[in-house]
Amino acid sequence: MSGEAVATVVRAVQQYMHYMQQLGVTELPLQVSTDASAWSPRSQVALQQLEDSVRNCTRCALHRGRTQVVFGTGDPSADLVFVGEAPGEAEDRQGEPFVGPSGQLLTRIIEAMGLRREQVYILNIVKCRPPKNRDPHPDELAACRPILQAQLECLQPRVVCTLGKFASQALLQSDESISRLRGRFHALGEIPVMPTYHPAYLLRNPHEKRLVWQDMQAIQKVLNLR
Repeated sequence: MSGEAVATVVRAVQQYMHYMQQLGVTELPLQVSTDASAWSPRSQVALQQLEDSVRNCTRCALHRGRTQVVFGTGDPSADLVFVGEAPGEAEDRQGEPFVGPSGQLLTRIIEAMGLRREQVYILNIVKCRPPKNRDPHPDELAACRPILQAQLECLQPRVVCTLGKFASQALLQSDESISRLRGRFHALGEIPVMPTYHPAYLLRNPHEKRLVWQDMQAIQKVLNLR
């Protein structure tokens, strides 16, 4: 990655840290190296530095009820990143996204694509669990967006797959329904984004699995899988 792209990652993290410092959060590691040679954006080091900086985030009201920030998990050099909505109860407890029944289905989808879960990266738009697993509010989505942007700058995936209405609308900043967004690639800068139905929706509507598999096949084609 070019030095300019690395500098973009650094600026995104610095801006967020500066915001946290303005809020009076002084225990975070607020100094980030601006030396591009010290950064490897597709590495665990860059992601870990970002994760450490948001571990005690209080940017929105969701921090009051969380057990922990659910940052993301997987291979930091993955070509494919899955983006969900928000942590649920199990995710909040374990600190890992998609660990409940919908996560088990997502794992099977990933394996059907010819990959292992450890070969992709999985994260959520919102990093803290909304009360009673309600939908994220607009201010909560906005508060987490700088973290999401910095994550994606670090990851630099070849393809992003958004899971469900809120993740797709929030990432693409669109008000189109998921039924209209899915089935075709959208652009997030230079990264193609494929929206599809959330695994939780598929558990309630198994007849829609065929459409999701069509979306996965489109991703397979871009990534030359199978």
